[in-house]
Amino acid sequence: MIVKPLSRLLVKHDWRGGERIPRTGGVIIAANHLSWTDPVLLSHFLYNHGRWPIILAKGGLFRVPLLGHAVRSLRAIPVARGSSEAINSLKESEERLSDGGAILFYPEGTCTRDPELWPMVGKTGAARLALESGAPVIPVAHWGAHELLPYGEKKPRLFPRKTFHVQVGPPVDLSKYQGRPPHADVLREATADITAAITAQLAELRGEKAPDTPYDPARR
Repeated sequence: MIVKPLSRLLVKHDWRGGERIPRTGGVIIAANHLSWTDPVLLSHFLYNHGRWPIILAKGGLFRVPLLGHAVRSLRAIPVARGSSEAINSLKESEERLSDGGAILFYPEGTCTRDPELWPMVGKTGAARLALESGAPVIPVAHWGAHELLPYGEKKPRLFPRKTFHVQVGPPVDLSKYQGRPPHADVLREATADITAAITAQLAELRGEKAPDTPYDPARR
């Protein structure tokens, strides 16, 4: 009642590959992150393709009056960043997957800091969740949300009306990691494969060549 009309009002849509979104069963939707608006716009895309998106959201949002109630009502999963309790969000995500849920996961953990807005080096949560649950990982790239609301800004740029582009890729092949203990090296390699799959879709969407290696803010 809120997200779909708001999405239609704010942006035009260029959606590609939606038929690759599984309509049933647990699935991890791994996407790049450009703006605070893209969870809303991606939710519209996923809902229109038969899935209710379950978003991992910062724990602080659940304590904001009204917004916290809305986030809980949308079945979002709280994430306690920088805390020993952060692992609880992965446990809850795995439970939702076993119940057939669709988890919208941002492997980067935050909006990209890459100067050209390519995906950064990912954190290992999505890979761990995929390997432990066996759920497929569907890479989704999008472009345009940053034009509506650039990261760090509070006032949206409504005019001229922007276009929200989405492209869905085939499931990420993680079969070579099955049966291997989820050590740090395995998780990093699997995460790199997920990031590469998202980046490949984004390169096609943008019609540009992606960097050979993803931006790593820890090394900058």
